[in-house]
Amino acid sequence: MEKAVELILVNISGTDRPGVTSALTEILAKYEALILDIGQADIHHTLSLGILFKTDSSKSGDILKELLFKASELNVAIRFSPVSVENYETWVGLQGKNRYVITVLGRRITARQIASVTQVIVEQGLNIDGIQRLTGRMPLADTVENISKSKGCIEFSVRGTPKNYALMQSQFMELANELEFDISLQQDTLYRRCRRLICFDMDSTLIETEVIDELADRAGVGAEVRDITARAMRGEIDFKESFRERVALLKGLDESVMRDIAEHLPITEGVERLMTVLKRAGYKIAILSGGFTYFGNYLKNKFGIDYVYANELEIVDGKLTGNYVGEIVDGQRKAELLRLLAQVERVDIAQTIAVGDGANDLPMLTVAGLGIAFHAKPKVKESARQSISTIGLDGVLYFLGFKDSFIES
Repeated sequence: MEKAVELILVNISGTDRPGVTSALTEILAKYEALILDIGQADIHHTLSLGILFKTDSSKSGDILKELLFKASELNVAIRFSPVSVENYETWVGLQGKNRYVITVLGRRITARQIASVTQVIVEQGLNIDGIQRLTGRMPLADTVENISKSKGCIEFSVRGTPKNYALMQSQFMELANELEFDISLQQDTLYRRCRRLICFDMDSTLIETEVIDELADRAGVGAEVRDITARAMRGEIDFKESFRERVALLKGLDESVMRDIAEHLPITEGVERLMTVLKRAGYKIAILSGGFTYFGNYLKNKFGIDYVYANELEIVDGKLTGNYVGEIVDGQRKAELLRLLAQVERVDIAQTIAVGDGANDLPMLTVAGLGIAFHAKPKVKESARQSISTIGLDGVLYFLGFKDSFIES
């Protein structure tokens, strides 16, 4: 005769201390109980532990009694809930459902932001399986220094099939603009966990300037070049046409000016931290830029970047001629280079990441497995699937699932 079984969910809460999980599971082991599910979280030294186990009905009374005595000894609260076989089977059936990761990022994470995001999750019929904080604890004092340096990131693991995926993403982006935070919605697949190649735009992404504007200032044509640059980045004029016009205005500039600008490039907040972690994690890193190789190579040497593809200025007798050498790296060329590098590195295109700010970055942002618009122009931000506008470039790490505890180790 088959023995009757019971499924019991145990919830434990209280002050966290070493040995709680070990002591409780040792009791289950003593009675040869089968653990069907287990999860634990520690929020500010407060433990929340859940264990779902299966046991023979003849043993359940003794197990619960010993667990209750042990919980009293450990000074933690314990609660028991029976689970029907039907409910368990339904839960097992949900394991094949789509899974998504939603990342909320900003200088500060507020209750209003979380409430708004979770409301969209509910409306889309998704279930939250887990929530974790990826950043360190926030400082209490709202000083200008604390706010300017702080980062807050919460990651939600959700399950189910959205009623309207495009609408959900649109609602998230609207909330991000309204409540001043960043948000990423990604399907939780094997590829998301195995990103291997990341490609960056350079100007206004890795550095806080457009180098061609800096060169133009030295050549005395800053106003004309800045106007052309702004129109190109907004997508109002063809990039190649704008590039030729701007380069022509640099004719006669001394090569030494380029060296001086390179040595004083304003590096974007978070770049050094980002590069250090990416290299440690084994990522291949590329610069795909509509700017110039001279400055890309400077950053390559500074940060150990693997590849640089940009535009080559023609220099004769130490002077810029107003011409360029080779093919112009525009938006389509960036997308082609990303695909080529993925082949060279033998990674699936879904394992690639692209980060940029301008209209000429949109093709590679679209092609990459994860495309991130960084402090981007409105047209770019509207078209991109993910964006970062509130913190530095190291915010990319949180979209990849890195935790501060790993980053700082």
